[in-house]
Amino acid sequence: MKASSNEGEINLGLGIDTGGTYTDAAILNMASGAVLTKAKSLTTRENLTIGIGKAISALDKSLFDRVRLLAVSSTLATNSVVEGKGCRVGLIVIGHEAVPNIPVDEIVQLRGGHNLEGVRKNELDLDGAREFVCSVKDKVDAFAISSYLSVRNPEHEIAVRELVKSLAPYPVVCGHELSSALGFHERTITAVLNARLIPIITDLIASIKNVRDRLGIKAPLMIVKGDGSLMDESVAKERPVETILSGPAASIIGAKALTSLDDAIIVDVGGTTTDIGILRGGLDAEGAMLGGWRTRVRAVDIFTSGIGGDSRVVVASGKIQISALRVMPLCIASSSFPSLRPKLQALIGSKGRWTPSYMDLDTVPQVTEFFTFSREANGHDLGEEQRRVLDLLKEEPMSLYELAEALNVHPLSLNLRKMEGLGIIQRIGLTPTDMLHAEGSYVEYDPEASKFGVQVQAEILGIPVTEFIDSVKTAAIEKITFEVLRKLVFEEVGEAKLDEVATSLMNNMVRGTGRRDFACHLALNKPIIGIGAPVGAYLPTVAKIFGTSLVLPENSEIGNAAGAISGNVMESIDLLIRPKKGLAEMENPPCTLYWMQEKRDFEHMDDAIAYAKAEGGRLVKEMALASGADSAEVIIDEKRKEAKLSGGWGGSILLEVVITVTGVGKPRLFFEG
Repeated sequence: MKASSNEGEINLGLGIDTGGTYTDAAILNMASGAVLTKAKSLTTRENLTIGIGKAISALDKSLFDRVRLLAVSSTLATNSVVEGKGCRVGLIVIGHEAVPNIPVDEIVQLRGGHNLEGVRKNELDLDGAREFVCSVKDKVDAFAISSYLSVRNPEHEIAVRELVKSLAPYPVVCGHELSSALGFHERTITAVLNARLIPIITDLIASIKNVRDRLGIKAPLMIVKGDGSLMDESVAKERPVETILSGPAASIIGAKALTSLDDAIIVDVGGTTTDIGILRGGLDAEGAMLGGWRTRVRAVDIFTSGIGGDSRVVVASGKIQISALRVMPLCIASSSFPSLRPKLQALIGSKGRWTPSYMDLDTVPQVTEFFTFSREANGHDLGEEQRRVLDLLKEEPMSLYELAEALNVHPLSLNLRKMEGLGIIQRIGLTPTDMLHAEGSYVEYDPEASKFGVQVQAEILGIPVTEFIDSVKTAAIEKITFEVLRKLVFEEVGEAKLDEVATSLMNNMVRGTGRRDFACHLALNKPIIGIGAPVGAYLPTVAKIFGTSLVLPENSEIGNAAGAISGNVMESIDLLIRPKKGLAEMENPPCTLYWMQEKRDFEHMDDAIAYAKAEGGRLVKEMALASGADSAEVIIDEKRKEAKLSGGWGGSILLEVVITVTGVGKPRLFFEG
């Protein structure tokens, strides 16, 4: 492998994005950004590489020998955290109490830790660490270590890490390696999640490499991080937590790559969710929020809403509503299960079934819904009735009413939500995607199944089919518009709950209906960039409501895949320098440097700053090259925090200096040597 190509040769990159519903693949000219071939396949959640393999196989194979880089963005890390998946982790907490309800299997709290000056609070209890590791090494698969204020002095985490490695052949993750920011609880969570994800990402990478090698693609594999940059597969195995939110990050990068715009609202309408971001290069300085936990993972500032092409359309109490619950669209299911279309057709002309008005949106049954077997219930305790349900669904998709008749029970007594939540069974139902198939504006699968489902529900409501379709599309458009507006409001005022007044005003703006005495109108100061296959059906009206222009780039349906291959390699660290107590008013005071490698004292501030820039630059360059950069440019940002002296004294004193050192480079490409 070498880092230069033959003069004039066009280098190609293969980008892949595994979303909640679809897996996209595209080969791009890495110099011009032009998309040369593209393909989609359904995401196979039980084994992501099946869908990835199908998407890659559908591309123009004659281009494979010129592919120099393979980059993947994936929902796997995000979904695994939210769903509580991952390996067994033993957590070693030093010098502080652990976070409550932390997702670990074994935990110990040891004496040790440091204060804000990096001075030891207590001596480290290495004997306790040794006893814990020896007692749990057959009960866990990885260890996470978090010591209080390790960002000011990592010596205790380093000492315990070396001890664990000498006692057990398992991955070991330290909090100071993942973040240099204060926040013990957040750093602990980040270390634990990283440890839990190591085998999951390792398996994914191995599977993708098998697909790559089978198809004869000779290119390095890189993974998209949550901030949109790329990292080599070897680094991803060590720091898999950084791949959280890589899909939305690829959306931001893809929108920029396909449009060359720097100032816009990005709306990525997927099958499962709609991701909303503001394109202006900002990162969430507080770290990504995931699964109810605040982490220290740097991520693009994305707002995700539970509205997508596969959101569940519910008819209940004479109204049409859209639920955040994801279901398999009728059109997609019918393409895989031939028995489904005749079942839907047989429902036409039948009377709607009574359902209790007190049921919540996700449990109210629908005559046009069916269930299908997804995966075995390994490790989950199911009752006799649920096991019989699985046996029936392995044969063919069945509705709630068909299952109830086969089992001789009342339909509402069947509890299928638990199995659905665990991914053991999959619900099939009417969705916004079916509306587009039924009207013919977007046809990818079986439109007849969609038409039958729409007709059945329209008959139940006593309205024309066209009115039913328009009502669902309007509901989806209003939901997307409201969520974009909510993102913009949160950007302006910060995260806050919407009260009744705010919600009323926002609905007034979105629906344009006004009130008797006043009306509210929206005016967006940026264009909207649409990403995703169905955006043409929804976003023109969204943009009209906002009074702005809509940019629908060519190849927007594979925008995330284009984003995956368009990122740079970027590694960044922070180094903190503080004057010694009582000496800050000096011109060049004695000081202490705190960073991930060490705590170090200096006689003069200038010497500390020079050392920080030199050593930080050396480290980020090494990190960028290890992450797959061909070469790395070092960028240094120096921020000084000062306090003004009280009246009469004039001037100010230096409180601290933060040196942020970043290594940036283009990803290393593959060439035959």
